[in-house]
Amino acid sequence: MNKLILVLRIILGIILIVFGVNKFINFLPAIEFANPDAGTFFGALASSYVLKTVGLIEVIAGFLLVINKSVPFALILLAPISVNIVLFHLTLDPMGIGPAILVFLLNTFLIFKHWDSYKTLF
Repeated sequence: MNKLILVLRIILGIILIVFGVNKFINFLPAIEFANPDAGTFFGALASSYVLKTVGLIEVIAGFLLVINKSVPFALILLAPISVNIVLFHLTLDPMGIGPAILVFLLNTFLIFKHWDSYKTLF
């Protein structure tokens, strides 16, 4: 089970780093949304500080996950981002929800596996 957690933590970290860095460098192909409202909303986020801030948080959390430092902190930092990614796709772009669900499920599973670290919060 520990090897599974290690692999899932590194996969989530790499996903976050790649998509976080992409928010600054744009090396991945641009996303084309079927719903024009999704494109408008995403464009508004991209033209402000919001997407860059999310990208920075993704890179930091991803890096922490990959190097296995402050993992519970990184997972909690990622929680609102993963929820919002899913909500965006549920409401505006249901066709692209697959990767969003993957990130959400990985984050949720890893939080569950580190639950002892969060007991003092509750």
